[in-house]
Amino acid sequence: MWLSMRCVAPKILKLIPWGSCTVCNRVPARGYKVTPHCMKKSGLNYGNIDSIIKAHSRNFKKDLLSTLDTSLCPVTVTEIRQYLRAKNISFHDGYSCLHVPSPFTPNRDNCLFIDKTTGRFLCKDTLLEGSWEDYQDSIELLQKEDCSFLSPDCIAGYLADSDSESAEEQFNDAEARRIWDRAAWFSDLEEGDAQLVKTMFSISKIPNGTLKKFGVKCYFPTKSLVFPWTSPRDSTLKGLKLLSAEYQQQTVRYVETTIPRSARYHNLFGLCVTGKKEAEVVITSREVDSLAVHQATGLTTVSLPRGINCLPPVLLPYLEQFKRITLWLGDDLQAWEASKRFARKLNLKRCSLIRPGDKQPTPLKALNDGLNLSKILKASLPASHKSIISFRQLREEVFGQLENVEQISGIKWARFPELNKLLKGHRKGELTVFTGPTGSGKTTFISEYALDLCIQGVSTLWGSFEINNVRLAKLMLTQFSLLRLEEQLDKYDEWADRFEDLPLYFMTFHGQQNIKLVLDTMQHAVYMYDINHVIIDNLQFMMGQENLFTDKFAVQDYMVGAFRKFATDNSCHVTLVIHPRKEDDDKELQTSSIFGSAKASQEADNVLILQDRKLVSGPGKRHIQVAKNRFDGDVGVFSLEFNKSSLTFSTQKNKTKLRKLNKDNEMPLENPAEELPVRNKKQT
Repeated sequence: MWLSMRCVAPKILKLIPWGSCTVCNRVPARGYKVTPHCMKKSGLNYGNIDSIIKAHSRNFKKDLLSTLDTSLCPVTVTEIRQYLRAKNISFHDGYSCLHVPSPFTPNRDNCLFIDKTTGRFLCKDTLLEGSWEDYQDSIELLQKEDCSFLSPDCIAGYLADSDSESAEEQFNDAEARRIWDRAAWFSDLEEGDAQLVKTMFSISKIPNGTLKKFGVKCYFPTKSLVFPWTSPRDSTLKGLKLLSAEYQQQTVRYVETTIPRSARYHNLFGLCVTGKKEAEVVITSREVDSLAVHQATGLTTVSLPRGINCLPPVLLPYLEQFKRITLWLGDDLQAWEASKRFARKLNLKRCSLIRPGDKQPTPLKALNDGLNLSKILKASLPASHKSIISFRQLREEVFGQLENVEQISGIKWARFPELNKLLKGHRKGELTVFTGPTGSGKTTFISEYALDLCIQGVSTLWGSFEINNVRLAKLMLTQFSLLRLEEQLDKYDEWADRFEDLPLYFMTFHGQQNIKLVLDTMQHAVYMYDINHVIIDNLQFMMGQENLFTDKFAVQDYMVGAFRKFATDNSCHVTLVIHPRKEDDDKELQTSSIFGSAKASQEADNVLILQDRKLVSGPGKRHIQVAKNRFDGDVGVFSLEFNKSSLTFSTQKNKTKLRKLNKDNEMPLENPAEELPVRNKKQT
């Protein structure tokens, strides 16, 4: 885990009450509590502040990766360049980062990388990283006192988040070291044992020499492959990934386990054998694929820590040296979509993509099938293209979509099979509008609807403007565990640890918010965490009631259009919860019942309505009506059964059936109890 520079030297000096300097009584510059002059006079300096740290202890808030900090103002690359020029700091404009001299090392030739999108920095030589504000504080301190550099060594201990965090890190280090020491090199195993493990993972064509070059060991008690995460600074062990094989119903399933947990596992496997002058690299989604590429071609290759799910921006500086990057992430359409998404982060101009196909499978399969990997790499497609293209350029991609209909339809829900029969799946780049009567359970349903996808690896961002995040997280944790944890507190930590590993993030907004700030936060989340699904709950509460003299329908139309554009531009699914307008109690909701003008239903790819007949005619069941489906036109209705103990709408033995709709595709049959076999109707 990178050392976090959340507070650098200027902030470290803020340790005593506000006022004049305790040594000379002068007022320090910029609100510092001790003047730099007195620090030097006392034998201290900004590069050696260990004595101040020991004299004044201070606790810092842990950096919660699952909560997006909306208090910091976003910074643009133009503002970064202007600041650097104003401070006479030379910089080089890289692919995804600006390269500047590091203020944390005496050698000014060592580079510090500033992310063009977020402003966060990373010093590869010291592994210190922090925000744009931290970097500004550091530079101003150096220039005011004419210091040569800020020593990072004495800051390291100060940067620990808490005692519990240190204990967790120590446990991870000890556990990783224990496994690493017990693991053996393949060359040290009996030939039969080594061949058995290689066969399990289909790496029989990878010789022991290549495995040792990349540091791959075998943990024989579980017959697992061990991939090390070593520090780029001093090659010390920072963590491990274990790849194990499980046999289920005559099929092999591979399971990954990381130390530390996956959210903090930022290893670029293969980086340890990369030369500083290498200009070309192949990026894969699996470690075994990187081994295959290197074995077959001799090219520099690295693999991503979390496969096709995420490319953490903290890794971008390590890829700055490469002028050409080839992304070969897999053999399905999800890998193809991830390749295009990651290429935008890495700079399209230097990226090429391997399109999935029969003759272009995963690198390991290509090696085992005897294919020419060098020829496949030469046939890679440039990621960038002109604004206008011909069908000839799209021909293969269109064929790929026709050939992989199931993958095109999206990710299936595990808890809502009836929803799969209508919508076919959850697809990127779409806008879903969800509505239902007040008190019918919209938030409860949409929470489980999103959680179902998140469990399957869909990175999810929640924007809950009506209920706070603690209450929402409690609801989702209950739905995740299917238990009343308040009655079984001894199981809380177990389920909380599992829930924490989900790719789930929350915006800290509440109540009325500026749409631009919300969109900026969503854009930041897509860049940082590769978000694939954003939920806005709900639109009216986000708008608030303060602008009484503004045309609220025009404001809502603008916001719906902005979310529609965001979904399309970022290939991200947006689910928008909108309250319905007031309807007669004896009528069920329709598409026209959505509050505001018709723009919301027109812009939406999908319209879902939660029908709650118990609110209309007494006790009854809730239903989900798919009123619009732009993907293939199927619409229909299916029943929901609420489980109060787990706060879920799904059951393990769900016997509900779809109901046929009448000709107007809005209202279901008059007799809601009449459930027909699965027959749905196409939209006209």
